[in-house]
Amino acid sequence: MDRLDLKILSVLLDNCRESDRQIGNRIGISGASVKSRIEKMIQNGTIESFALKIEPPVLGYNVLYIVITGQDVDKILKQVELIGGPFFVVPCIGGITVCSIVVKENVEQKIELVKKLMQNVRILSIFEAENPGIRSDLTKTDLEIINHLLKNPRIKIEELSRLTKLSTKTIARSLKKIQNDEAILFTVIYDPSKFGQYISFAVLVWVEENLNETLKQLRKEFSSSFLQKPFLAKNQIVLFLYSNNIFELDNITQRIRDVKGVKTADLFIPKKINLPQNWVSNIIKEAKSSQKLHLMYQRH
Repeated sequence: MDRLDLKILSVLLDNCRESDRQIGNRIGISGASVKSRIEKMIQNGTIESFALKIEPPVLGYNVLYIVITGQDVDKILKQVELIGGPFFVVPCIGGITVCSIVVKENVEQKIELVKKLMQNVRILSIFEAENPGIRSDLTKTDLEIINHLLKNPRIKIEELSRLTKLSTKTIARSLKKIQNDEAILFTVIYDPSKFGQYISFAVLVWVEENLNETLKQLRKEFSSSFLQKPFLAKNQIVLFLYSNNIFELDNITQRIRDVKGVKTADLFIPKKINLPQNWVSNIIKEAKSSQKLHLMYQRH
């Protein structure tokens, strides 16, 4: 993997629906070269799949985050499924696994249930995500389109029209709405072990002062190392970064901790990224049987 591959992957992580030509214009190479490099990354397993990542609060659900150590991913998934739908499960270097669970209600009870089910596991952290106030107004038509996008996020408008029997104009309007939703991301699932000379890592930043001001400072100092856009919550910022070596990685993490407004910053180096989509599919099935035309939810 070279610097151009990294730039292409970075664009795809933030919006995998961008065309090869658009990506090429942004990074200074031809669309044909972009297409060739994407195909190569798919063939060698760097890009595992294209994905649609939807933040659960958009569909009226809460999210629990758990950081644990000392258990394999398969066992974790089985335990998580007893509590709610797995949102993502990411095993990291050092035997740590970060996972999140989609739950409908009774969050405090679910947290207690997690503790009981995982008595033999060391839980390093467990908390409910505090989400910013982003309002979504998804219709049944939007959800029908999303259902197909889950299978192929890069599907063409014409093909979506054929599958849904909706006009291309309706599809285009809905796609624009979905892409403009801050809580819905067209992205890529990648294999961190295929980065060659580069190391991908994430830093979970807990903010004690103004989140926007802290984010502005983090962008100013570290945007050249961003692998994709930061993820924001009410008092948390997740930075997705890359470095040339372990020493640079450590230096970046220490500098993040020194930024004004940062309370703490925890480092995670992923080995594998799992983004199950069953919970979304199940919600869409439920919505189809609902009498409501719109599914309006407000993040609190």
